[in-house]
Amino acid sequence: MLRVTSCRSLASHAGASQPDQAFLPAFRVTEKPIDWCNSCSYLNAGVMRTSCRFAMAVHVLAVLAYKEGDRVTSRFLAGSVNTNPVIIRRLLLALQRAELVDTRKGARSGSRLARAPGRITLAQVFRAVEHADTFATPARKPNADCPVGNCIIATLEEIFTSAQKAMERDLAGKTLSDVIEHIRASGLCSKTKGR
Repeated sequence: MLRVTSCRSLASHAGASQPDQAFLPAFRVTEKPIDWCNSCSYLNAGVMRTSCRFAMAVHVLAVLAYKEGDRVTSRFLAGSVNTNPVIIRRLLLALQRAELVDTRKGARSGSRLARAPGRITLAQVFRAVEHADTFATPARKPNADCPVGNCIIATLEEIFTSAQKAMERDLAGKTLSDVIEHIRASGLCSKTKGR
């Protein structure tokens, strides 16, 4: 797995064109590997963690819906998502616990949707795979002697709670079927069942 030693190496490894060197501070990350859903923070030369589990889960479920009931292997799903099959298997376990997919091992191995795409909301998918807060405050407490620092956390928590509820309400109104319709309407995907 890739260990990022600088933002430059992340950008070049990802195939990005060479970014402006002035905005790329050098820093080392050696204790933990960085996945592709993490991005560099140019303000503090640290790493800001973000999650891509929801996006990957929707992608996996969309492939399963597109395959219309055929069992699909984690290797095939990993090829579509462009990640390691182990990561896909972990996602599939979470989706299976939420009763969104049915997975079998053995002769007729693979995964398929446990229910129709129109009966799987994106809110259900989000709750199945995301366990950390969507919004978070810094680990360090602000200065309590500062009039803003003294009350900013409580203010932000109200805003974050409201934003989280709005996002989940929006996701609850969208289904996997909507995702498939959007993909098909884009005209960018092959209409053949074998792909």
